[in-house]
Amino acid sequence: MDQLSLISEEAAELNGQIADIFRALANGFQKLEKVKDANRKNRQLEELTDKMRECKRLIKEFDREVKDLESRTDAVTNRMLSEKKQSMIKELNSYVALKKQHTTNIEKKKIDLFDGPNEGIPEDNVLLASTMTNEQLMDRGNKLMDETDQSIERSKMVVQETIDVGTETAASLKAQTEQMSMIVNELDSIHFSMKRASKLVKEIGRQLATDKLIMAMLFLIVMGVVIIIIVKIVNPNNKDISDIPGLAPPAQSRKLLWHEK
Repeated sequence: MDQLSLISEEAAELNGQIADIFRALANGFQKLEKVKDANRKNRQLEELTDKMRECKRLIKEFDREVKDLESRTDAVTNRMLSEKKQSMIKELNSYVALKKQHTTNIEKKKIDLFDGPNEGIPEDNVLLASTMTNEQLMDRGNKLMDETDQSIERSKMVVQETIDVGTETAASLKAQTEQMSMIVNELDSIHFSMKRASKLVKEIGRQLATDKLIMAMLFLIVMGVVIIIIVKIVNPNNKDISDIPGLAPPAQSRKLLWHEK
């Protein structure tokens, strides 16, 4: 277990956070040495500066914790905590100095870049203009104006083409929207027709079922009547079956009376 943990858990936690930031700063400055682009270097320096600010804040909190512990710890422990704080401050100052060095180098390179290309350019332009006649200067000016006009015309053409494409796209979107609306309306009509057809099918089914039932009952009635007729014809003397209305009973057999002379 760390010695600081035995003294104060908060001090040990702050010490760990500060140590993590110092490791991140060391790695960051090592990577910064390999970066050539000035803009990228500036971004990385800003990130490292933020880490150093955070480290400074944590060191101040560590210092407050050390001052709170002075009255509760012995002289040896107080000296150890004070030395720890001083080492933190010293290491942070070394990174601050390193950051200043990198910033100075970047600014120096920027000055070289701005100063280098400008040297001699105005004089070259003056010499070039001094060697040209008035007619040549006019021709040169007219040529530059023509190139500018052509560039403007090309820009106008690009703008007009963009407007035409936008107009065509808007018209196409409008046509597609109308077509989609028509399709939706047709789908609604089809859905309504299908619902009506379903109701009609159900009604027809119920009517067919009713018609079949009526036909079956009529068939049974007809069959009953036919059976009664057949029974009456075969056995006319059967009193258990009543006469059918409208159907005449079978003729009685007549006996001839013979009178003897």
